Amino acid sequence: MKTLMPALLALAALAPAGAGAQSYPTKPVRLIVGFTPGGGVDINARMVAAELTKSFGQQFIVDNRPGAGTNIANELVAKSPPDGYTLLVNTAAVVINMSLYRKVNFDAIKDFTPVSVFSQSPNILTVHPSLPVKNVKELVTLAKSKPGAMNFSSAGSGSTQHLTGELFKLRTGTQIVHIPYKGSAPSLTALLGGEVEMTFANIPAISSHVKGKRLRALANAGTKRSDQMPEVPTLKESGIGGVEVVVWYGVLAPAGTPRDIVAALSGAITKAARAPDVRQRLLDQGAEPVGNSPEEFSKLLREELTRWAEVVRVSGAKAD
Repeated sequence: MKTLMPALLALAALAPAGAGAQSYPTKPVRLIVGFTPGGGVDINARMVAAELTKSFGQQFIVDNRPGAGTNIANELVAKSPPDGYTLLVNTAAVVINMSLYRKVNFDAIKDFTPVSVFSQSPNILTVHPSLPVKNVKELVTLAKSKPGAMNFSSAGSGSTQHLTGELFKLRTGTQIVHIPYKGSAPSLTALLGGEVEMTFANIPAISSHVKGKRLRALANAGTKRSDQMPEVPTLKESGIGGVEVVVWYGVLAPAGTPRDIVAALSGAITKAARAPDVRQRLLDQGAEPVGNSPEEFSKLLREELTRWAEVVRVSGAKAD
């Protein structure tokens, strides 16, 4: 009996972790989104939540916590228990903010465990139809003729929309004023209402407005034309290089989340992204399914941290 005790104690110590992972989740899981409802991140988060609910048989609920360029949401998740019940859905904003803000209460690399990138989508340079321009060349000419008089909206300081706009200004030598909003939806509402003159927005958010002539799409900031908007040239085709930005939508967990839980979530997200019906829904909205591993996502985060830190430095972008 004495010889069996060490082995039994070892098994007892291991049991809770294994049992917990096998039964995960036993209660609703929150997907924290640092933007208001209706924008690209929110749309993707709700698709992920619906698919994970199907996969795990437990509710995955989107919890919108906009503000401070997603820092409110980022900090909330970074400081949550690493048990898999509080997750973050964000874009490169989570790493951009590390260099854009003087101080943030989280570390994008140390405080999060990457789970998986669900999808990606290019930003489209979009203007209000009242603006007397039909292409990028005319827009740049107009902006240069009235420096500081034109403006562009974004989903908030540090968002990919913001930094794409700063890159555009840098490459074109224009002085266009940044107007941050608390999310893609209010940013787009401002453009639709004529409060601002242009923005960089993803295809899911603008497609119906472009088709309805309420907005005008001038150029695709991605690396290639979109199958959903093949008539819209890339910025590079329009004579503006160095502004290639593809927006990814990823899920992260607090650092220290058990590896088996992370693996289960990553597997379910990857399976969902590659399912024929989900894939088609994403493509119909102008997004491309991804579904990668935690290791691949981790590599992407580190590359993005370096890339955007350089963009912030060169452009002089600041958190408004």
